[in-house]
Amino acid sequence: MRVLALLGALALVACSTQPLPEGVTVLTYASPYSPNHPFSRADIRWMKWVEAESHGKLRIRAYWSGSLLSSEQSLTELRHEVADIGLITPIYSRGGTQLIRAQSGFYGGARTFEQQIALYRCLTAAEPEFARELHGLKILAVQGGNLPGIVTRERPVRSLEDLRGLRLRAPSELLKVLEDLGADPVDMPMGEVYSALAKGVIDGVVAPADTLKSLHFAEVAHYFNTIAIPRGAYAARAMSSRRWAALDPAEQRILEAGIAVWEQALSDEVGAANRAGERTGHEKGVVFTEMPAADQQRFEAVYERDARKRAQALDRFGIDGMPTFHRARAIAAGIATDGRVTCERGAHEPAA
Repeated sequence: MRVLALLGALALVACSTQPLPEGVTVLTYASPYSPNHPFSRADIRWMKWVEAESHGKLRIRAYWSGSLLSSEQSLTELRHEVADIGLITPIYSRGGTQLIRAQSGFYGGARTFEQQIALYRCLTAAEPEFARELHGLKILAVQGGNLPGIVTRERPVRSLEDLRGLRLRAPSELLKVLEDLGADPVDMPMGEVYSALAKGVIDGVVAPADTLKSLHFAEVAHYFNTIAIPRGAYAARAMSSRRWAALDPAEQRILEAGIAVWEQALSDEVGAANRAGERTGHEKGVVFTEMPAADQQRFEAVYERDARKRAQALDRFGIDGMPTFHRARAIAAGIATDGRVTCERGAHEPAA
């Protein structure tokens, strides 16, 4: 079915192509999200900027809701130029991005979107393995995110002890952390969580407050604990290296300048979505609770212990993950001191 859908999408692209004015380049953009999602709103802001900055010489044709690019195989599909530019999620790829997946659990202490992105760039500048795992791709934006809390259906979480026995949907990098704290964590697609909460299949989900509105969790859950759970950054928008090389230098300069524009748009939109989610939660009667300071510190200690183990486990792939882990922890110590991310001079995005 996936192959048929892809062929149909490609046929649509071919049929919709109209003769273009001389000197105009049209690039396709593909995302698994709907155009109303906060990520997509940021994407649209970037598209408008590109067209304005190029005086209409660069135009972006968008394909939303997974019509052209899948979530699971987006890196491979982009390398084969199924789309020119696309949203990628290397932290969820099944293989080939072991360090990128592991490092997403090294972000304890990075509280803001900007800190997450800066920390990621420090790590990629120092470790060539990131570039190897992203081979064949030109990265056009790095993405962080809102810090998750714990959304629960019927049982409020007021302390770490309250996690015991709770069946919680969580991202893969948190499964062992939650298990160590007595919870029963499961990994499932976020698109299935609303139904699972409504039916009582799960007791809750580790997710930021924006999901109370964007995914309608406030309709099926009644409690939100505001524990600050670290969240990692990753390369999130890219195009194939071959397609990049085919652009002329002026077009490349515009897209290079657009990296900062796209990342700022993402930061703005996810921040606004989080505030909107909090408002919706209060309007729907969701009870917000804070985690005691001692429990927050205990959680962070368990998180860091698990991150070290994840770094050590990369040995089986022939990757020494410990330098990246230690670098991340040193940078986090600097954030705790003055709120700034400081890394080696000349940090930059890995070359394709």
